[in-house]
Amino acid sequence: MSVFSHREFDNHQQVAFFNDKKSGLRAIIAVHNTNLGPALGGCRMWPYGSDEEALTDVLRLSKGMTYKSALANLQLGGGKAVIIGESRTQKTDDLLYAMGDFIEGLGGRYITTEDSGTSVTDILKMGQRTEHVSGVDKASDHGGDPSPTTARGVFVSLREAVLHKLGRSDLKGLKVAIQGLGNVGYRLARYLHEAGATLYVTDIVKVNVDRAVRELGATAVSGEDIFGLDVDVFAPCALGAAINDNTIDKLKVSIVAGAANNQLATLKHGEILHQRGILYAPDYVVNAGGIIDVYYQRKMLVAGYSAANYAKDLSAKVDGIGATLHEIFVRSDAENVPTFVVADRLAEERFNAVDCHWQPQRQNQLKSNAPMAAPSCNR
Repeated sequence: MSVFSHREFDNHQQVAFFNDKKSGLRAIIAVHNTNLGPALGGCRMWPYGSDEEALTDVLRLSKGMTYKSALANLQLGGGKAVIIGESRTQKTDDLLYAMGDFIEGLGGRYITTEDSGTSVTDILKMGQRTEHVSGVDKASDHGGDPSPTTARGVFVSLREAVLHKLGRSDLKGLKVAIQGLGNVGYRLARYLHEAGATLYVTDIVKVNVDRAVRELGATAVSGEDIFGLDVDVFAPCALGAAINDNTIDKLKVSIVAGAANNQLATLKHGEILHQRGILYAPDYVVNAGGIIDVYYQRKMLVAGYSAANYAKDLSAKVDGIGATLHEIFVRSDAENVPTFVVADRLAEERFNAVDCHWQPQRQNQLKSNAPMAAPSCNR
């Protein structure tokens, strides 16, 4: 399995593989870039069809985290971890402890948090073997799970996209198709329901769909039919590559804005959306609420940074996602280039402005789980 010649390899600084025979753990950690700080990203557990599929996912996701942190103006780099396996049947304490050992071996270059297939409880178990975990604030009402803040950021983003594309400042009667009703997708659906939107939903887990129908008055549709609905917005909130050769021609929407990472199977699909006049809200801008939350959780461990400051700063930063999107949309219109191109340029300007990598010895406060500082090197 080639790494350096892999189609998704993008000058990643480190790609590490780990196999633990005793626990059955098979995992990959990819560190994309640490120019702005240590790489932070979620740990996903998924029954990938092949090792190649897992490598593709971790390379794409880690790169997205670099861009996400840069556009959110956080002193963080981008990384990701994937565990190959079915989270509902193959996850054990020993596997999670082994994953903690794997993360510890990277010396703080990578910090993990929750993602698809992992929970606050799982991260706490990894945290018994490594300090380099986050998203586990026991004092908060959600235990440190960043999903609620991610959903809030997606809602802010969707609202901004609707204002820009449709000229509407309210969402009453807006028709939204949501693919995926997990921790983020369901919360997004609830925000939209409260705003008066009409919802069409699908998920591979039937109980999630049933709950949305029962509690939010949503209309259930099949996984195949979700792409071809005559609605205003398509919100991909499941796994990546939802916009691909098989689905893009089915879309009848004005806007694509959702929580999933890497929604475009290839950049070609983003070009097609632009050519068709469909406004695409770049996913790593839209779903940045989670990493923003984790960043401010870590700041709370510093003397003088209170829970009140956390709530105030977090709210302002998440609302700021809308302003970032507005800038991207305006520049996209003015230059007649796809929104993802504008977003990429903005992110690259930020993380390429620093010409060195974060190193563990520069970050003594990490030993106390303090927030990450910018690297002390040439800018």
